[in-house]
Amino acid sequence: MEKLNNWGAIAKEYANKFIDYLPTLIGAIVLLIVGLWVIKLIVNYLKRLFERKDYDPTLEKFTVNASSWGLKILLFVLVITQLGVESASLVAAVGAAGLAIGLALQGSLANLAGGVLIIVLKPFKVGDWIEAQGVSGSVVEISLFYTKLDTFGNQRVVIPNGELSNDNITNYSFNNTRRENLSFGISYDDDIKKAKEVLTNMVKEQKDILEEPAPQVIVAELGDSSVNFSVRYFAPNSVFWDLHWYMIEEGKIRLEEAGMTIPYPQRDVYLYDQTKMKGTVEKKEKTE
Repeated sequence: MEKLNNWGAIAKEYANKFIDYLPTLIGAIVLLIVGLWVIKLIVNYLKRLFERKDYDPTLEKFTVNASSWGLKILLFVLVITQLGVESASLVAAVGAAGLAIGLALQGSLANLAGGVLIIVLKPFKVGDWIEAQGVSGSVVEISLFYTKLDTFGNQRVVIPNGELSNDNITNYSFNNTRRENLSFGISYDDDIKKAKEVLTNMVKEQKDILEEPAPQVIVAELGDSSVNFSVRYFAPNSVFWDLHWYMIEEGKIRLEEAGMTIPYPQRDVYLYDQTKMKGTVEKKEKTE
């Protein structure tokens, strides 16, 4: 009976404490609900603000996500404080947890830092054709941790931002034009001036080749079996590859129509009769 009385007293004590703490708990719950609602309103406002103006999609996504997480962390701190947890203890606990998480997720944090650098410095944007980490492709998405590319063969490549931000990046779409450098070889017996005239006329006939900087057709090399011409010109990115394939095919056709020979790589090989050489050597030795 005495134990029951003790349990009853303890239960009554905790019930009284709960009743006394109930307003604080209700206040924290209301703060959480109202805070989440306000955060949702702020995030939606930011989204509408970005939609009305022509901002970079990557920057838009990063700003919205960072704002959402930052406000939620602030709300979490306010709710915990409302529940009676001392701010100093909370800061110490968060600091210790942050240190442990940081040590456990070093690679992920490096990717996060790389993602922030890419978003802020903008070495490339969605839609650009880049080459990095041994692959090249069109940028599909830039997130905080990874960058996604679609290659020429339509494969999806995911590159960690930490490695991407610390390596060389070639952005083929940064400028609106690109320079081409095609090589054509003719025989040493062919007329160099005539071949140069044929290639120059071909370049002049192409409307997509820019007049400035001026295109060039030059003798670039006296090779082992051919005289090699270099055809250099600038073209817009939108037609660069179509023009590239056309010029290679058309260049061969026109050179052949002009009577030029595109030589194969060749070597001169001399065969000696070893038996005759041996007999000659023996005869020479007897004479001596």
